[in-house]
Amino acid sequence: MSSKFSEIDSLFAKLNKLRPLSTNTAKSLHEQMVLDWTYNSNAIEGNTLTLKETKVVLEGITIGGKLMREHFEAINHREAIDYVEAVVRNDEPFNQHFIKSIHQLVLKNIDSDNAGIYRMDNVVISGAEHTPPDHLLVPEQMSVLLSWYQNYSGHPLERAARLHTDFVKIHPFIDGNGRTARLLMNFDLMKSGLLPVVIKAADRLSYYESLDKAHTKNEYDDFIALSIAAEVEALQKTVSVITGIKP
Repeated sequence: MSSKFSEIDSLFAKLNKLRPLSTNTAKSLHEQMVLDWTYNSNAIEGNTLTLKETKVVLEGITIGGKLMREHFEAINHREAIDYVEAVVRNDEPFNQHFIKSIHQLVLKNIDSDNAGIYRMDNVVISGAEHTPPDHLLVPEQMSVLLSWYQNYSGHPLERAARLHTDFVKIHPFIDGNGRTARLLMNFDLMKSGLLPVVIKAADRLSYYESLDKAHTKNEYDDFIALSIAAEVEALQKTVSVITGIKP
């Protein structure tokens, strides 16, 4: 695993040497990142908008034959990305209010009663071996998670990946936990200066299996490896766009 972290560090150093980026390059990379991240994160959760349809919705056009919920999921996700980026820029604190604010944006106009509110019922995760904790334990376990985060001293990619897995293990909200977890993971990566990663909908099965393995066996390697691969791909693509040289 250490060699993979070294690959990330090497690519990150290479990217830093190419900075600052031109305004147009930075803008086009950012727009593509927002689109890819929004499409894939929603598709993992069952949203049926295609990549092109997601792009059109983000431009303000309604797609015939698609649920309004699917439209809101795309629009809300972009707003949540904007919010996360603002928090990173302003170096605001990472706390439970921030987490609830992300979730409130994710479920805005979809489930106002539960948006930004920890669940008050017990739940099961369909298809998973892991059962989330009793709802009465959620606030305490979230406090423990934040305390762990503040004291973690390993590689930032590993911290971000474990933040994602442990957040989903608690499953603090009735709905929207996956999207919120991926937003939190990328918040932490961006806060550390790394690039946000896109977990692809095509990798949904291995993604869910790696999460369940972490939750039931306390084995994080598979999910960390998936996250490393996504970060390496993001760095390689960005360097390639800037230099015009294929990775």
